[in-house]
Amino acid sequence: MEINKIEKPWGHEELLEINNNYVVKRLFMKKGEQCSLQYHEFKHETIYVISGELKLIIGDSEESLDEINLNPNDFVVLPPNKIHRMYGITDCYYLEASTTELDDVIRLKDDYKRI
Repeated sequence: MEINKIEKPWGHEELLEINNNYVVKRLFMKKGEQCSLQYHEFKHETIYVISGELKLIIGDSEESLDEINLNPNDFVVLPPNKIHRMYGITDCYYLEASTTELDDVIRLKDDYKRI
C-alpha cells in the first residue's frame, strides 16, 4: 500500500487513510520546529504521540494559551475552534485521527509565512 507523504517545513505528514467518515495521518515534527498556531471551524481531531516529546500549545483564545508536554502514549482531543500548535521538543512522531475536513485550517501565526 502506497502512503501519500506530504513534506512540510516542520517535518512531514503521511496520509494513512482517508474515507467518507474519517482521516488518519502519521506526522513527523522535527526537534525545535512547530506548526501554525491554528484552529478548525469544523474539524475534530485526536492527537496520539507515538515517539519523542511533543509540546502542545492550546487554548480558547490567543490570550489564554496553555502548554502541555506530551510523551509516547499520551493523547489529546481537539474539538472545533480550539486554538492549538504542536512543537517538537525532540524529533517526534504522532498520529492524528480526525473528521474529513482537510482544508479547514485557519492560521493565526506561522513561522514559515504561510497564509
